Amino acid sequence: MLVFRPSRLADLPAIEKIAAKSPVGVTSLPDNRERLYAKIEASVKSMEAEVNGNGEESYFFVLEDTCTGELVGTSGIVASAGYQEPFYNYRNETLIHASRELGVHSKIHVLSLCHDLTGNTLLTSFYIDEPYQYTEWSDLLSRARLLMIAAHPQRFGDAVVSEMVGLSDDHGNSPFWDGVGRLFFDIDYAQAELYCGIKGRSFIAELLPQHPIYVPLLPESAQEAIGQVHPTAMLPFEILINEGFETERYVDIFDGGCVVQARTANIRTIAEHRRYKTEIGLVAEDAPTYLIANRKLADYRATVGAVLVDEPSGKVRLSLALATALNVAEGDPIQICPL
Repeated sequence: MLVFRPSRLADLPAIEKIAAKSPVGVTSLPDNRERLYAKIEASVKSMEAEVNGNGEESYFFVLEDTCTGELVGTSGIVASAGYQEPFYNYRNETLIHASRELGVHSKIHVLSLCHDLTGNTLLTSFYIDEPYQYTEWSDLLSRARLLMIAAHPQRFGDAVVSEMVGLSDDHGNSPFWDGVGRLFFDIDYAQAELYCGIKGRSFIAELLPQHPIYVPLLPESAQEAIGQVHPTAMLPFEILINEGFETERYVDIFDGGCVVQARTANIRTIAEHRRYKTEIGLVAEDAPTYLIANRKLADYRATVGAVLVDEPSGKVRLSLALATALNVAEGDPIQICPL
């Protein structure tokens, strides 16, 4: 069984291996021991903190195979993007150029540097080993975060965003970065992403042009990359699109990948999840399968399993093995959502 749980410092060696495998562009999962240690430590402290609003807290989770103890994936939540530094993106906009005398009226696509999304809750750090991709386990790894938000809404914002990794080739070259960012920094895309993962993105954003960038003036390859998603990021992208997230408005400042966004209350998992009391007993093998999570914080657990829902009693029956994995006892509150 695979179980979604908060990371702990003892997970560091396994998380290092995952970070080394993650693709270029996942700056929230840097291949850097010191930064990963700080990321786990911040998550542990956030889980312990008394919180009544979305602030500097961040939550970092792992997907563990309980049979082997192996970690096969990670994902995270930042309670408030840009809490310590502005959360920069490019905003897609249209400027009108018109001349009555010449009879000219044209619409020009521009990118404007902004931090409109500062303060939104941010989904980050998604990675899952290949054998588990496009299965119920990848669904769990992404959506269990949303059940966490549903269980503790006071800790998160009214809107949720996530940056998708944009296009780059097998050598780590990004057409968007080469057409925009590299003109202002004598470093390649992979170096820029590494610096961002270690030092934050403000120092780069502050040196990018503050005036609108006219998209028709960019190289064709850079234009075509705007709003695109790298093949390795299609899985988390599709999960969030199915959750009701939307694209179009914002793109990443490094690779031009799309930024997806949704109002928290409108996200499918949050809107459709249901709360029950735990009942432990026998469950038929052909019983419906759900995403299941407890409603704890530091001891938060989620998994996928077969349960028996009894609406009149307000209870969900779990097998003993499932209840043990979720760290719940008879009568404990629990939440479920359809796959």
